[in-house]
Amino acid sequence: MIGGGYVGLVSAACFAEFGIEVTVVEADRQKLDALHEGRMPIYEPGLEKLVAENVTAGRLAFTGELPQAVAGVEAVFIAVGTPTRRGDGHADLRYVYAAAEQVAQALTGYAVIITKSTVPVGTSRRIAEIVRAARPDAEFDVASNPEFLREGSAIGDFMRPDRVVIGTESERSREVLRTLYRPLYLIEAPIVFTNIETAELTKYAANAFLAMKVTFINEMADLCEKVGADVHDVARGIGLDGRIGRKFLHPGPGYGGSCFPKDTLALVRTAQDYGAPSRLVEATVAVNDARKSNMAMRVISACGGSVRGKTIAVLGLTFKPETDDMRDAPSISIVARLAGDGAIIRAFDPEGMEQARAVLPDNVEYCQGALDAATGADALVLITEWNEFRALSPARLREVMRGQVLVDLRNVYDPAAMRQAGFAYHGVGRA
Repeated sequence: MIGGGYVGLVSAACFAEFGIEVTVVEADRQKLDALHEGRMPIYEPGLEKLVAENVTAGRLAFTGELPQAVAGVEAVFIAVGTPTRRGDGHADLRYVYAAAEQVAQALTGYAVIITKSTVPVGTSRRIAEIVRAARPDAEFDVASNPEFLREGSAIGDFMRPDRVVIGTESERSREVLRTLYRPLYLIEAPIVFTNIETAELTKYAANAFLAMKVTFINEMADLCEKVGADVHDVARGIGLDGRIGRKFLHPGPGYGGSCFPKDTLALVRTAQDYGAPSRLVEATVAVNDARKSNMAMRVISACGGSVRGKTIAVLGLTFKPETDDMRDAPSISIVARLAGDGAIIRAFDPEGMEQARAVLPDNVEYCQGALDAATGADALVLITEWNEFRALSPARLREVMRGQVLVDLRNVYDPAAMRQAGFAYHGVGRA
């Protein structure tokens, strides 16, 4: 497994749990040292225990030496980062191609080279060209096996997936991948074999469709506020339709994270390059970007039009609960705008504060808990719906705060209960 980041580490640990011998190659010395010491470089529920058990069993190992890891193996997964390329929105594939060149030099026999990273159509074909150019004598196949792991529930998603998509075009490589995923055949998880281009595009199409659902319900939430409707009832009314489904119909401050922002943008660029522009995805990207910026204006409006000199308590910084991932989190633009307008920010997140320090303004004060952040605040803003925030006592919150403004960007709280406790409550998509 080339890459010990989120996708690589979770996938490696789960394959090891299947009984397969897996070696993770990690070039970052700090990450590698942490893994050798049993410390996870990311927060994912259950991952530390799963890694420890499989290291102890001898099925999972970590190294910084790619040649010794690749020698003699049957499958090599490339699971390195594919961030947005600065300037044009395309996926940056430099790490993928660099890994392919190193793998080519290290091959000692037949192996399947599999892209686990999210890559645009044509990437796997390019990997094959790179390997053939570097090692004309090498015996190999390429395949695409995109991941569909949700941060916060990644282990369950790997072990009990909705589906596994595999793009490959040789029977020999299919047999290798069937063997790797044999435990999923036993639980009758759908294994979808396609050609390589189809597998590569399926990942982008899935994320773009889910991003559109999120963006759609956020636009409906804005309309609900204007006409006196309740977005949660609208979401339930349409979500019970089997053709639509209830998932990803939760209003909020916009999507973020490691996948949706970069993948929707990469799909837009790919579609444009091939002369088949996706106007729906283009609109999704634009609307979501604007929404994250507009959320700060909701807070400012709730505070009477200005936050200068006011203390704002912010609960939740990561892009979603049960992760420490701050990539493209809505909190980044919201906190930056509030701080830029002169607000004093007191923030708390159960897992993401260390990562937040690198992307939020330097003058943000990080607190020990939700009540600590709320103490003395003129207004409270809930951005990420961690479960521990749901259990907060409205009376206790009101008691420690100086002001009474509560902006609930996830509709976690009961408006009636909050108003009864003395709050000026502001939700999303509610009249």
